[in-house]
Amino acid sequence: MASVGAYMSHDLVTVAPGELLGAAAGRMAERRVGAALVLDGERLTGILTERDVLRAVAAGGVERALVSAWMTHGPETIEPSDTTDHAAVLMIHGGFRHLPVVDGGRPVGILSIRDLVRIALDDSAPRGA
Repeated sequence: MASVGAYMSHDLVTVAPGELLGAAAGRMAERRVGAALVLDGERLTGILTERDVLRAVAAGGVERALVSAWMTHGPETIEPSDTTDHAAVLMIHGGFRHLPVVDGGRPVGILSIRDLVRIALDDSAPRGA
């Protein structure tokens, strides 16, 4: 069974809770990612996703908004040794598309629903095609 550590992204976009939302969204757009981990020092305090940014824009007045006002606080996490099946269950039941990966409480990666789809397609694609 596949482990999360084999498929997670190690190239993390991180932001601080006190950072301006627009700056954080700009970094996410530059890096073409749908989520940024929110760190207070080295401690994971939240996750900022495309959905969070969309909610903020829809509410208006985001020019001075801080990440902390719109991030998802205390996100569900998973460990690199956990299975991708377990990650998929967490995402489906939780209704989210990005899952921070932590090792000893320290963020080491992120797994997206897109990563899980790639695994499923690799498993079902004909070999040698």
